[in-house]
Amino acid sequence: MVKSGQSSFRRILLSRILLLSVPVLLLGEYVTYRKARSSLLETARQNLTESAVRKGDSINASVVSLQANLLTASESVVLHSGPAQAVQNYIEQLAQRLPTKVQCVQLTDVQTTEIIASTCGNQPLSPQMLQMWQQQGSFVPGTGSEVHIKTVLSETPSGESAPVVSKNDPSYFDQLKLVLSAPVYLDQNNPLAVNNSGIPDYALTIRSTLGQRASDRLIEPGSLTGYTVVIDQDGTILEHGNDINRVGRNIQDELDAKRLESIIRNALQDRQDFFHLFNFDQAGIELLSGYTAIPSPLSTGEERKWVILAVTPLDNALAGLKEIQNVLFTLILGLLAANLLATLYLTRDLALPIEKLQDYAMNIQCRATTERVPHNFNIREFNQLAESLDSMVERLKAWAEELEIAWKEAKTANQLKNEFLATISHELRTPLNAILGCIRLVRDDCCDNREEEVEFLQRADDAAIHLLNIINDILDISKIEAGTLSVVMEQVDVKRLIKEAIDLQQSAIQQKGLQLEFQEDSQSITVEADPAKLKQALLNLMGNAIKFTDTGRITISTRIEGLSEGQSFNKANSGNGSLQPHLVISVQDTGIGIAPDQQQKLFQPFVMVDGSRTRPKGGTGLGLAISRNLIELMGGIIRLDSKGIGQGTTVEVVLPILNSTPFIPVALESKTPKEQNR
Repeated sequence: MVKSGQSSFRRILLSRILLLSVPVLLLGEYVTYRKARSSLLETARQNLTESAVRKGDSINASVVSLQANLLTASESVVLHSGPAQAVQNYIEQLAQRLPTKVQCVQLTDVQTTEIIASTCGNQPLSPQMLQMWQQQGSFVPGTGSEVHIKTVLSETPSGESAPVVSKNDPSYFDQLKLVLSAPVYLDQNNPLAVNNSGIPDYALTIRSTLGQRASDRLIEPGSLTGYTVVIDQDGTILEHGNDINRVGRNIQDELDAKRLESIIRNALQDRQDFFHLFNFDQAGIELLSGYTAIPSPLSTGEERKWVILAVTPLDNALAGLKEIQNVLFTLILGLLAANLLATLYLTRDLALPIEKLQDYAMNIQCRATTERVPHNFNIREFNQLAESLDSMVERLKAWAEELEIAWKEAKTANQLKNEFLATISHELRTPLNAILGCIRLVRDDCCDNREEEVEFLQRADDAAIHLLNIINDILDISKIEAGTLSVVMEQVDVKRLIKEAIDLQQSAIQQKGLQLEFQEDSQSITVEADPAKLKQALLNLMGNAIKFTDTGRITISTRIEGLSEGQSFNKANSGNGSLQPHLVISVQDTGIGIAPDQQQKLFQPFVMVDGSRTRPKGGTGLGLAISRNLIELMGGIIRLDSKGIGQGTTVEVVLPILNSTPFIPVALESKTPKEQNR
């Protein structure tokens, strides 16, 4: 029965979808707008930084070219021996040939300051340059910089106002003015022939401007090259591509002085980046500026730098944002309309199955439970579904219990894998550290003699063999789990194989001071097995016995007996119908022992029963698992027995034999080094 105050699922679904989707659409549009703005801004920042680098390279290249051309011109024969008219013609041609805009070229006598030839009248270009050449002293060409460079910041005499220059005037952008002066010696082969002080005879001086490129002069919307600003290391503005009145001023006089100081500080640290300025062009106008630094070409006697800025207004960098805004506005209107139509269609499709499910759930309800699903929904269809869900609660509980059990099993398996990985990483790292340490000691010539080198190399070899054995164990267990490990069966003399295994473990036994007892058969016992795999299994068992036995002895024995109840080999009926006899190889130790309830876990891969007791002994936990699988592949079985903690362990390998010749046990004992000296 429908209760008052409830609404239909379809109506609520429609209102909820619209309530959620409309803000999401608006938020998406806003995020898209912000993303577009960030992308445009990031592009502008990168381009301005690259533009600053290009501008700096261009200025640097222009100065270097001017220096090279000036030095070449200073060595011209015309300047040294030509008549006055020829000299005048030469410097006029030189002004045309130079790669930058040259305002004046002068050849001046250094001693008398007389202008020999000039393209701009008789006004000296730079008296300071002549004083520098007169004070040059012991200057010798080729021993240092042979070209002096100075900047010209203002041509207006003191006390006079600077003339107003329109931006339409091409000279507006020729702000970076340089004066370059090179020495001229009348005797090129012997600069000291005229005077012993090394002072040049003449000074060839040019005045040139490094104007901005045409592409950099216009600040257009979308322009990402910016106009050029050059600032000296001390903060003097040498060029300002958008305001010639700022040339010659110090950045301390600017409103954005702190930000400009940060730019200079970063640029002097060889950083190429960008910065935001707010009051460098016009008050309140936000600017983007990429910057870099180049070596200063000025002759100041110390290493200095120029900071090159590529500056453009933020609005220019974001010029394309208005078009994006128009597109986004049109898009949001279309999306809202499409969202409304899609919501109407979607609510009909979603509500119809639920309405049918309501009727179906009412029909499959079979029993009630004491715990009921909440019935406080405002949607009548959900309240009706709650009645039918009561019957499913118990089944869900049962499924939850099964899932919890499966989850615990999966968690246990994952924990075992994690413990194995931790163990393997430790076991691999130990021999690797030993190998690296020994090899580096030999490599670094830290050994006193050849014998010590051989000893360290032997240690590295032993560690490498140990590492190889660990890797072989991992490969073997992976092959076993994949079912790809195979054995090659042949007749094997067990007594000889046991002796070989004992010989390989003899050194480890003596190092721990253990006793080894081996009951040797007087006659050979032959089994059908893979000799390498059987030897590997015996070495694993003996290695475990040595590893977990600190004091006492290890006993190895063989015996022939019938099969135990519940065990199976290939049955070979003899004359009396008895089962085929089998060989038991027993490895018994007096070590730490194993609790009875933990013994079966040892044959599982990656498992070590007691990490707190066995972890200091090392190992990967694969030995017994590999040995068991190898013995089973050869048609045998392996079994373990221990009375408990501290009572030792006995591991037996059972294999079918080809002959059942009786044997007489003879006890052999391998004594410790201390006992042998008695």
